[in-house]
Amino acid sequence: MAKAPVLTPRAEDFPRWYQELIAKAELAENGPVRGTMVIRPYGYGLWERMQSEMDARIKATGAENAYFPLLIPQSYLTREAEHVEGFAPELAVVTHAGGKELEEPVVVRPTSETIVNASFATWVRSYRDLPLLINQWANVVRWELRPRVFLRTTEFLWQEGHTAHATREEARDYAARIHREVYADFMTEVLAIDVVLGRKTPRERFAGAVNTLTLEGMMGDGKALQLGTSHELGTNFARAFQIRYLSAEGRQEPVWQTSWGTSTRMLGGLIMSHGDDDGLRVPPRLASVQAVVTAIKGEESVTAAREIAGRLTAAGLRVRIDDRVDVPFGRRAVDWELKGVPVRIEVGPRDLRAGTATLVRRVPGGKEPVPLAALAGLLPGVLEEDQARLLRESRERRESRTAEVRTAAEAAEAALSGGWARIPWAVLGEEGEAALAGQGVSVRCLVAEDGSVPTADDAPGSVAIVARAY
Repeated sequence: MAKAPVLTPRAEDFPRWYQELIAKAELAENGPVRGTMVIRPYGYGLWERMQSEMDARIKATGAENAYFPLLIPQSYLTREAEHVEGFAPELAVVTHAGGKELEEPVVVRPTSETIVNASFATWVRSYRDLPLLINQWANVVRWELRPRVFLRTTEFLWQEGHTAHATREEARDYAARIHREVYADFMTEVLAIDVVLGRKTPRERFAGAVNTLTLEGMMGDGKALQLGTSHELGTNFARAFQIRYLSAEGRQEPVWQTSWGTSTRMLGGLIMSHGDDDGLRVPPRLASVQAVVTAIKGEESVTAAREIAGRLTAAGLRVRIDDRVDVPFGRRAVDWELKGVPVRIEVGPRDLRAGTATLVRRVPGGKEPVPLAALAGLLPGVLEEDQARLLRESRERRESRTAEVRTAAEAAEAALSGGWARIPWAVLGEEGEAALAGQGVSVRCLVAEDGSVPTADDAPGSVAIVARAY
């Protein structure tokens, strides 16, 4: 009798496969309050790597990290009407504390535009204080009716950037820089996800923004996942919070602002983009563990595994030793396969007699003997090959499953069949977009014919990307 698969095959039930992988790879689990999650050490290690890579890119644009309160006076949210209307259904509101009813309810942070701008109003006085570039790593709460770990949870982790500029052009250019140099670079070069950069339609725009730039990735089931957004806020919040500066010409002017964010949703994107029927496949540049050195059995194997791990660590690799020889080897191999560690180096008595170790590659699969002395020099190139392979697979999936269409009906059919559609925005328009929404399909973004980001909602030649979305 054939052994039952460790995971439900993706083609059989993709959502079930996703939930099983998260549990069996020990990435996360549901928290005690509906919609919350416990991120386990291996999953959090991936998030820490995401933080590290993103944080370096954010700081390269001139932004600095700060921290703002979790609790926000409810009156702050009402200052920008469109903003509070957009978030009202998701708010968690505290009405009692310290054994009594609060004079003013406070909102648990759903996003920080309002409380950040209350501080900006006191920090900005003249043009010399600009640009003001702030980033925050924090948690947020948005009450979620249909939670799914990493993708939609009531509480999640993220970074959110908030900036103030002297001119509209400076704000526009900075939002685009974050979109391109921070988010797109990270997602392509580290996550190995082939994202599409585009502009949200007015219907899909962030509440209170005048423009939203997005990055959309195609997941293994053909649905789209929004992996990050960068918003131009115009002067909407500046006027609501009286953030004005004295210009070099001596005039009081409102600042122009941006906000931008990515979250633990990227972990969900990592799983659904690169996972296979055997588990997760982690891009080597992201991996918190790039190589695990596994002793098969016996004290001699354990000693050799530790020596190999030391040499690989000295060569700059992120390495873990698995010397649990009291645990069956097959079980340990399956565990590391589920976790998607890029390479395993297996060493046992037979390998040692031959002066080799067995190299197992997670991304392309397969195993081969490698001389022990060659491992440290070989692995960096192997890891880069596998990084490139994951990105190539992501790009090929998107290209092969995207249809060029001419009608809204064709766009809906392509999306509902497990792919994306590209349709001229001039053909679809806002009326067609509204009709698609009733079918569970949405316009994920607008792109130019040449793949660039349109400069306006009605830019000539814009193409709408239509898909089902998470």
